[in-house]
Amino acid sequence: MDDEYGDESASNRVEVETHEQIFHNNVREQIIFLLLFFFLYLLSFAILRHFKRRGKEDYYSTDEDEITVYRISTWLCTFSLAVSIGSVLLLPFSTISNEVLVNYPDCYYTKWLNSSLIQGLWYYIFLLSNLSMFVFLPFAYLFTESEGFCGHRKGLWARTYETFIVLMLLAILLLGLAYVLSALFSEKQSNLITILNLWSYLPFLYSCISFLGALILLVCTPLGFVRLFDVVGKFLTKPKFLVDLNDEYVACTIEEESLRRRLMQVECATVNSNRRLRSTQKVNGFNHREESKLTDTTTRLCNGELLDILSIKLKAIETKKMILDKQRKSSSLIRNVVYPIAMLTLIGLTGIAVLLVVQNTLSLLIGIQALPSSSKQFTLGVSSLSKLGPFGAALEITMIIYFIATSSIGLYTTPFVKKIRPLKQNTSFTLVIVNCTVVLMISSALPLLSKTLGITNFDLLGDFGRIEWLGNFKIVLLYNILFAAVSSLCIVHKFTAKVRRELYARLIENYNYMINCVSSFN
Repeated sequence: MDDEYGDESASNRVEVETHEQIFHNNVREQIIFLLLFFFLYLLSFAILRHFKRRGKEDYYSTDEDEITVYRISTWLCTFSLAVSIGSVLLLPFSTISNEVLVNYPDCYYTKWLNSSLIQGLWYYIFLLSNLSMFVFLPFAYLFTESEGFCGHRKGLWARTYETFIVLMLLAILLLGLAYVLSALFSEKQSNLITILNLWSYLPFLYSCISFLGALILLVCTPLGFVRLFDVVGKFLTKPKFLVDLNDEYVACTIEEESLRRRLMQVECATVNSNRRLRSTQKVNGFNHREESKLTDTTTRLCNGELLDILSIKLKAIETKKMILDKQRKSSSLIRNVVYPIAMLTLIGLTGIAVLLVVQNTLSLLIGIQALPSSSKQFTLGVSSLSKLGPFGAALEITMIIYFIATSSIGLYTTPFVKKIRPLKQNTSFTLVIVNCTVVLMISSALPLLSKTLGITNFDLLGDFGRIEWLGNFKIVLLYNILFAAVSSLCIVHKFTAKVRRELYARLIENYNYMINCVSSFN
């Protein structure tokens, strides 16, 4: 009997210890989540403060209700931007955590990294991304634009009431649109019973938003491959071999002074000619007025064209002089070593990205590579994500960061998005909300982009792996083919544009020369 009681008490003690361990692990994970989100929130607030305009029409208004409205909307935008940054950092953080646990399984300082923590991060990011996209950002925009319904007393509660009503109408519209789209793609979703299950539409709507973000990245990322070369060229000085920069700088200075003198002479001549024409008009009287106007217009036109040409040349010389001065003052180490290494690194990363996409495309065609939709539970710290071990994982992280940089640069250099690009201390609050929405859409699609293109082998956890279009073979294959083709065309266009322009100019020159020869012969 004593043995039975002892075994029962021991089993109870083990069960209690297990529950305590689960409780402590859960508390630790929630504390880590709060600390990470607090750090991302502070970073997002600093970013918005850097770009947001601090004018009277936005935050610093004399109306207390207006101040409260913009303060609440700023909190919501900051929250959404923090979620966007967390979504971008999900894959690098998860990959690093897996490699750390694989290589240091018994380290005391990495015990807090486990599958439950990483999976919880993915679930939280997915949930908060949905809330930010469909609730917080629309509420922030409608709240700043609301004034209260007619007949109601103006104030904060009236604006809140109007915002909630409009937001509910917008939600009904989106849910109806989601029902129609889901019924078109799936016959199971076409019955009326599914309308009552409103929560099931959020993953579908998020899937549509992520697909739209993936299409935007299909254009922005290859464009960013090209733009990144120009961005690096602005911060680093190109090398000049077999050229004396001081002599070029002096020659450019002399040419600039000559153009300035010529410009002053033309301006003085224009003023004197106008004075002479006015005096002639007064002496000759009304009979020669039309002739004087015609002569005055012709003189102004010729002098104006000459002034425009000289001004354009002067601006070009000033720009060239600034570049030469920067090159002359920069160290030879930066010109001859750092710049070539940076350019070779960018070329290497771009080439690796294209090769990885081509390899993933061929693997999908052969059947070696599975579709990016995740159907199995991923356990952290069991095996390395890459066949090359830590080196392959480091390459994956580098490529993910490279994709983040190129997609951001390409996004804000496209003709349409360039108009809403935020400016330092000069971005209206409406543009702040629009930029937060675009960034959230792009950041939500970045993990899907990396998995779809085969940049990483990390399984998308939570509802990220259940996004419907990731399981469509035709969409995934076509996306890979288009990405590889567009990236290759952008790179070829970048490095052959000058050669093609020069060949075209030579062909036009030879054609004109032949035409002149034929005409002179005849």
